[in-house]
Amino acid sequence: MSLHFSTGSPTAVLDGEQLRAGLYQALDRLGPRKKVLALPPDFTRFHSLAGPLTRFVYDYYGDRLTDILPALGTHTAMTPAQLNEMFPGVPHSLFRVHDWRHGITTLGEVPGEYVKEVSEGLVEYPWPAQVANLIADGGFDLILSIGQVVPHEVIGMANYNKNVFVGTGGVEGINKSHFLGAVYGMERIMGRADTPVRRVLNYASDHFATHLPIVYVQTVVGTDDAGHLAARGLYIGDDVECFERASELSLQVNFRMMDREIRKAVVFLDPSEFKSTWLGNKSVYRTRMAIADDGELIVLAPGVKEFGEDHTIDGLIRKYGYVGSPRVLELTRDNPDLGANLSAAAHLIHGSSEGRFSITYCPGHLTREEIEGVNFRYAPLDEMTARYNPATLKDGWNEVGGEEVYYISNPALGLWAYRGRFA
Repeated sequence: MSLHFSTGSPTAVLDGEQLRAGLYQALDRLGPRKKVLALPPDFTRFHSLAGPLTRFVYDYYGDRLTDILPALGTHTAMTPAQLNEMFPGVPHSLFRVHDWRHGITTLGEVPGEYVKEVSEGLVEYPWPAQVANLIADGGFDLILSIGQVVPHEVIGMANYNKNVFVGTGGVEGINKSHFLGAVYGMERIMGRADTPVRRVLNYASDHFATHLPIVYVQTVVGTDDAGHLAARGLYIGDDVECFERASELSLQVNFRMMDREIRKAVVFLDPSEFKSTWLGNKSVYRTRMAIADDGELIVLAPGVKEFGEDHTIDGLIRKYGYVGSPRVLELTRDNPDLGANLSAAAHLIHGSSEGRFSITYCPGHLTREEIEGVNFRYAPLDEMTARYNPATLKDGWNEVGGEEVYYISNPALGLWAYRGRFA
């Protein structure tokens, strides 16, 4: 177990050549490999810089990179246009589509007693350590798991073995991990590297996956003063140390600890990245600890056209709505369709403000009836964009027509919390 490359600071700016050099230094240290699998994220993590890093892997290994499996989780497969934009120059013939419902191998099972212990008795089901068949049976001598460490609503800090066990996991593993995080509570999880969900995944890594030649390539990405993406860190290793170092830096880069609460937040969802509330509700997750009681969240969502990226989950969101934790838990207990899709139930919990503040969605492709049907408020996109213009607002505090608003141009890049709420 070792750390193969490590660099980063809150003020570092790593350009493409520096990222390439760091990656190649680590790959040189690993020695010759004959059959390599890359596990980058999908297009919903475009800003992770996993795209250029995957291209560098292709340049380094050539035909020894035999397969690329985007860690879709429950997301829809990437389109040819998305592959071209995220992985320019990488042949489409290398890409495989993850089948989270059928193409799965269970490596082992985390005991229910352990899950009960780490969740403080909130859940006690066993958790299956599931991965794509390609990972389990592909005969690779190197698996490169590539992605960004950033605050996350389900597991605390994204990436590391989540990219494997959830990103290329199966129905039961994804459902149960999401539900565990939701029941334990987002406010107790977000921005923390050590959480119940992470402990369960680490147990799986330590007990069931040590035979897999996985090396993690972890980025930390922030924005500069002009709002442009800036790579702040790169950590490469085969154990938890690279994740822990990236998490420490991400908290400095991506966590906005605020001295006062937000009364009105306006969040913009880039239409190329956010096409569903399943993804777009990062606007809710990442701001909820900063918004005041009786505050308002306005979500400008020009690309949003559906609720769930998966057809079944989309139907469940439409059926039950974002109605708060007590009601969702009751519905999960009493309705077999929701009880069999615990990731959907978890998402409904995550997407509710629990009645503490209002959520107004301004979608490009959903109707008032659809939005109000899932328990959000609705406002016309054109009207709200004219009032709160993303082209003129700056990230942070703004004054618009005599009112103070806090603007966020991409909720996926950070976590915002009021100091008094983040105990």
